[in-house]
Amino acid sequence: MANKRARPDLATTSGLVGLYVVIVLATLVALTVLAATAPDLATPEAWGHAVVVAVFAVLLPLRLRVARRGSRRALTAVGVIAVVLALVNLVEAFLPAFPGWMRAEMVVVAALMAAVGVLVTRARGRATMAG
Repeated sequence: MANKRARPDLATTSGLVGLYVVIVLATLVALTVLAATAPDLATPEAWGHAVVVAVFAVLLPLRLRVARRGSRRALTAVGVIAVVLALVNLVEAFLPAFPGWMRAEMVVVAALMAAVGVLVTRARGRATMAG
């Protein structure tokens, strides 16, 4: 059919986004436990960061779901969100305001999101070439 949108293969991207969601949930659980047991490791900055990334952990899978149905705009949104998350997490990982454990988590998230950005860029390139 001529008007059927091409559906990009985003299985690996979906797996990485799923891993991101798991990391964010684990971070929120860790902050909750640390707030009770070691409050100096659950700083207000850490909570602020965790809340922001939790919002993206809701938004990113929603946009990815639409992208998997063939929406180029949603695919672009996934790529933009991933690149912004990668850059912000990388920059924040070097700020002393965050506890060491969270700075390590930020580096992992930055790497995951950079990989998502690369995969989305490739998928957009293939979609452009295909149609």
